[in-house]
Amino acid sequence: MSERLAIDGGSPIISDPLPSTGGGPGVSCIGDEEVQAVEAVLRTGKLFRFVDDSRVRAFEAAACARLGRKHGLMVNSGTSALVCALQGVGVGPGDEVIVPGYTYIATAAAVVACGAVPVIAEIDESLGLDPRDVEAKVTPQTRAVVPVYMQGVPARISDLMAVCRRHGLAVVEDCCQCIGGEYFGKPVGSIGDAGAWSLNYFKIITCGEGGLVVTDDYGVHERACFASDPALPMWMKETIATDGWGEPPFSANCFRPSELLGALALVQLGRLDAILAHTRAMKRTFLSGLAEPRHYVRQHVDDPDGDCGISAAIIVSDPDLVGRFADALTAEGLPCGAAHSDSFPDRHIYRYWDSILQKRSHHAAASPWTHPAYAGSVTYSQDMCPKTLDLLGRALRFGFNMKTQTHHAEAMAAAVNKVDRCL
Repeated sequence: MSERLAIDGGSPIISDPLPSTGGGPGVSCIGDEEVQAVEAVLRTGKLFRFVDDSRVRAFEAAACARLGRKHGLMVNSGTSALVCALQGVGVGPGDEVIVPGYTYIATAAAVVACGAVPVIAEIDESLGLDPRDVEAKVTPQTRAVVPVYMQGVPARISDLMAVCRRHGLAVVEDCCQCIGGEYFGKPVGSIGDAGAWSLNYFKIITCGEGGLVVTDDYGVHERACFASDPALPMWMKETIATDGWGEPPFSANCFRPSELLGALALVQLGRLDAILAHTRAMKRTFLSGLAEPRHYVRQHVDDPDGDCGISAAIIVSDPDLVGRFADALTAEGLPCGAAHSDSFPDRHIYRYWDSILQKRSHHAAASPWTHPAYAGSVTYSQDMCPKTLDLLGRALRFGFNMKTQTHHAEAMAAAVNKVDRCL
């Protein structure tokens, strides 16, 4: 008797719902150690970051040690981290910054917050920035590129770095979804001129909301610090070098975190290795269980060992088959849908960034697109990156969390194999 898909009346591969955590891996690991760390800070009554034995400073130092970076700055969100990193490398009015069409709007919004113009580039089968399209979009106004490592997968870093070095562009790595990722043994966030983490509730480790900027360049760090706290020169006047600041301080926004965030983030950082060991093992189990594909290709990953293991993606070859493939997998107990479809408007796709596409800013006179210093011209449309929309319209992604066990990953692979075999 021939095998029947569950969608056609057969028995599903997965009969019980797959485990979910509701947030990122770090959330499901919160325990007594986090509670005690926060309680200890509360009992001191010292919640401001500029205190002796600062938990924020301890987190910055521990993160820098892990990444091999010289300077770290904790802020209150991943978006703030991107803003400070971009201002740290000197991005401002008149500049263009290239960002991928597949990322959270915060990446482009951070560019606008610096007074610069985001240029949206295509992704490729890595589901990260396409180095060829990045190079095609370089203009005399281009100042920086922000590669984004979506869902824990480092993009084509080597090729992107080559493009940026060829054109003298700064690189700010958006590692917000890739904390702990590596690229051929080198931690992501330590490759470009600066790196940014997010410690949001949905990220790999979390303190609810928080961010981190890392760099080896003291000048970049200094500018990022100024961008993070208008009063920082006053708080730090006794700790700077005897010859003073490298450049005159400037005042911007206040992205300063509290000691509570630092205490929670420091404990979570200590859990990172265990989190990645688990998610990477689950992804390896899933991938090793996949048969030779008939109707799809796997997401391209330059360095599979450096992948965080929190997701895997397949790209269905035939656009007309995607809906049937996704529905069949859902019926087999593996709920999924194309990253870009009418039924699931993913917030991480550029065509839903209304404020960016419509070139809106908080004040007409502050618009980076019409600023007197800007000599370029950028046109946006919902269909401006057809390759990105095509790939995301055929991409099915599966997640792995701290509750995922080996038998779950094996069953997920079996469901993909069955659907691919029977369609």
